[in-house]
Amino acid sequence: MVARTRYTPAEFERFVSLPENAERRLELVEGDIVEVVSSSYSSETAANLLAEIRLFTKVHKLGRVTGADGGYVVGSERYIPNVAFISFARQPEPSHAAYNPQPPDLAVEVLSPSDEAAVLRIKIVNYLQAGTAVWLVDPTRKTVEIYTPDAAPRTLTADDVLNGGSILPGFTLAVKDIFPE
Repeated sequence: MVARTRYTPAEFERFVSLPENAERRLELVEGDIVEVVSSSYSSETAANLLAEIRLFTKVHKLGRVTGADGGYVVGSERYIPNVAFISFARQPEPSHAAYNPQPPDLAVEVLSPSDEAAVLRIKIVNYLQAGTAVWLVDPTRKTVEIYTPDAAPRTLTADDVLNGGSILPGFTLAVKDIFPE
């Protein structure tokens, strides 16, 4: 049997603060350090959503939006969603921590070829336990899976319209417009 190193949040924080890790995007998932790697297509998909959500939240003065470099503490774990939103009501001042101590209201995870399904499912469960809604975007299938703490998951296709629900009231976006042409 091969021994596996499990990291505590404090050990993880020390590890990510090392100079050689300064340019790496690292998450802590069930004690494992996971490097987040994206593809250009997945990154462009995330950027499309980021732009739409940021514009909407800015116009309506709803809260803060972060991209793929904004980390969050979710339970005892550390995640870096592709896009995240946290309301001004929950966090009036910006966090300057590497991993915001408040979990986001909404986390958008865009699938990349390097993503492991098991890791994503763990993250979804932990996000939901922290009260965070999740949009899991699949650029290959052109779908968005919606997970909220208070409802059954649902899947939207390119023919559907994504809405912000109670987190981003009034926000709508055709699913087909999320994906690069």
